[in-house]
Amino acid sequence: MYERYFGLRELPFGLTPDTEYYFAHADQQEALNTLLAAVRMGEGFLKVTGEVGTGKTLLCRKLLAVLATDAQFMTAYIPNPTLDPLALIEAIATELAAPPASGQGPHALARNLAAHLIECCAQGRRVVLCLDEVQAMPVETLESLRLISNLETEKRKLIQIILFGQPELDTRLEDRAVRQLRQRIAFSCRLGPLSLADTDDYLRHRLHVAGYEGPALFGKRALRVLYRASGGIPRLANILAHKSLMVAYGEGSTVVRARHMRLACADTEAVRVRPGFLRLAFRGRR
Repeated sequence: MYERYFGLRELPFGLTPDTEYYFAHADQQEALNTLLAAVRMGEGFLKVTGEVGTGKTLLCRKLLAVLATDAQFMTAYIPNPTLDPLALIEAIATELAAPPASGQGPHALARNLAAHLIECCAQGRRVVLCLDEVQAMPVETLESLRLISNLETEKRKLIQIILFGQPELDTRLEDRAVRQLRQRIAFSCRLGPLSLADTDDYLRHRLHVAGYEGPALFGKRALRVLYRASGGIPRLANILAHKSLMVAYGEGSTVVRARHMRLACADTEAVRVRPGFLRLAFRGRR
């Protein structure tokens, strides 16, 4: 595509969460530091919320990557929230490589998972479970998480659970049926949008990781258009940056101008539903 033209090793604005491109702006780094400190202290439940596209899944994968470098931690990641309680126990057991249960019922599976967690504890391992998109998890499954978290020794929990979700997760946790779980959340983090300065640094960071070593690729006016249109949401910034680079490449330009970014905005569904930002974006010719 445009990689060779701009001197890039690879496409810099992909949508797949890639920890190599992790950008440690204030909210992300504060959340990561909080999560690392909390799991090392052995806290039970932790929660991370943020709007769609703010980087929750990337933060989750970055946390898992950091914990993977420490032999004392054993991690499990469940990306599918729409599981019933029994399926959740099976998924956790599979992620933790627990031996097969002697029976097929919920009690047999729960006993088997508990025995495996006790064995991990005896080996000095700390088990951390990360669940993504938890705002879509059924209330019954949320309650089963609390029961799993009840597993503990006299000293510490046998499993620590981190919930990642959209702001609707907070509404779900207001349900009286899961009030006991809500009371057990020791730390909460909220990921917000990037500032204009952070957006500039974010684009430069991703370009650098992708191998770019030249002068600024995005003009100042193009950057402002991108910021207004994306609202500082990293996923939208990625989409607009990628499309505007395609337009600039097609015109033979070595710099992304505001007109290139306006065309990218006009071609992006998520921006078209933000008319206020789009009107601002189309002011001026450059």
